[in-house]
Amino acid sequence: MRLRFLIFSLFVFPIAVFAQKTGPERDWTNAVLWQQYSGEYRALAFQAYNFARLSLKEALWEQSNGKPNCVIVDADETIIDNSRFQGYEIKNGVSYVPAHWTEWTSKAMADTVPGALSFLKFAASKNVETFYVTNRDEADRKGTIENLKKLGFPYVDEAHVLLKSTTSDKQERRNKILEKYNVLLLCGDNLSDFSNVFYREGKDTKEQVDANQHLFGIKFIVLPNPMYGDWEKLLYKEGKYNEQEKAKQRLEKLKSY
Repeated sequence: MRLRFLIFSLFVFPIAVFAQKTGPERDWTNAVLWQQYSGEYRALAFQAYNFARLSLKEALWEQSNGKPNCVIVDADETIIDNSRFQGYEIKNGVSYVPAHWTEWTSKAMADTVPGALSFLKFAASKNVETFYVTNRDEADRKGTIENLKKLGFPYVDEAHVLLKSTTSDKQERRNKILEKYNVLLLCGDNLSDFSNVFYREGKDTKEQVDANQHLFGIKFIVLPNPMYGDWEKLLYKEGKYNEQEKAKQRLEKLKSY
């Protein structure tokens, strides 16, 4: 009997330990795989930037107030793809470690989001400047600029790369650009990349989306990002929770019948 139990334990216990260790992180595995492997992800990214190109042409036709023109883009999951970083975190049994992120950005290894580079090169050919308004930290500046330059993005310099300083609300940085430029359109994967009417920490923004529906695909170009974003904050109750507790809350939030 003891021998049987020992054999059973050798097979079952490692499986149980593995499941316990990787359970919460596995919630994100399909999201990362979808971004890395699906044709649908690429199609949606191309679709977004095709709309951006059409909207830019129309805006250029209408714009004539004397200021130089520009577009504002977010960086992560808008023009560059960090799914390899997310894959690294999953394989290491964590969801996000700041030190890992700093290490990743310093490598300048992120690839382009499909369609992003050709769109911004097209904008540059029309004398439309690009401002990169990102919530990466100052510690990420060198790697970010190196990465963008390596990929061939236009207008990559200290003046056009605006990182987070004191707040993740990008409105102040957008306002500074608006003082001197016509902002023809904005591209982002998070609603707060477009306006601070969407900057709602942990609150539902669907009402604001409905009120501004006429701007999506015209002034606001949204890129798909199933891996992370402000939308996640809606899933958790107030307080600090470990990964196992967060996984439980995510499961509880699923709509079913």
